[in-house]
Amino acid sequence: MAVPEGDIQCEQDLKSIKDEEPKVESISFKLVFNKQKLDIKWEPNKTIKSLKTHIETLTGVAPAMQKLMFKGLVKDDQILSEAGITNGSKMMLVGSTLTDVISVNTKTSTTSSSVESKAATKEPLSKQKVHEKVIKHGIPDDAMPAYRNGHDDLPDIPLRGMVNKHNHKVRLTFKLEVDQLWLGTKERTEKLTMSSIKQVVSEPITGHEEYHMLALQLGPTEQSRYWIYWVPAQYVRAIKTIILGPWQKF
Repeated sequence: MAVPEGDIQCEQDLKSIKDEEPKVESISFKLVFNKQKLDIKWEPNKTIKSLKTHIETLTGVAPAMQKLMFKGLVKDDQILSEAGITNGSKMMLVGSTLTDVISVNTKTSTTSSSVESKAATKEPLSKQKVHEKVIKHGIPDDAMPAYRNGHDDLPDIPLRGMVNKHNHKVRLTFKLEVDQLWLGTKERTEKLTMSSIKQVVSEPITGHEEYHMLALQLGPTEQSRYWIYWVPAQYVRAIKTIILGPWQKF
């Protein structure tokens, strides 16, 4: 049976339209996870949710346990181009594999009890003279709002209103796209790679537990710790997670 000439022309027109549709080129970017940098190629019109499924095949981190950071937290319903990802960008993955979670939760109770016992008998850091002389100046006028027992994601703006051991103003800017922490004072800004920070130590300030004192350890010993005071308590876990990785027990 012969195909009507009109149908043939219609099929040809549809094929012509499909052939003329522009091909979407994938974006190539880096995913930083667990001190590794993974090469990712993904189409700009695909959602972050679909990207998470792909990331699971590379890292073993389930989509529900992934937080993707690029100039702040990236949302599942965004497409890649809306999130601002371009060729050469660096995105950070914060998350834990099931194995990591089980490993952390099955640490021996003996070790936990020992740590808790030491913490109970140790003098609070904020009562030590070297720290007390800074804290006695009180909460800075421009300190960010803070509250206890919260675990918030970092805001899109730098953390400000904090001071160092000289009682000079300090701000922290997380440049996740280049895997750096910018430590800013009035005099200068130090650009620290995340991997150069060996440890992050923090403790609530006695009498003002909504704020913490926090140290970035930049070398092998405690003498290399850079202390920062009046860090909002709700951001402490996010700071540690981004710098040290989600597999650490805080």
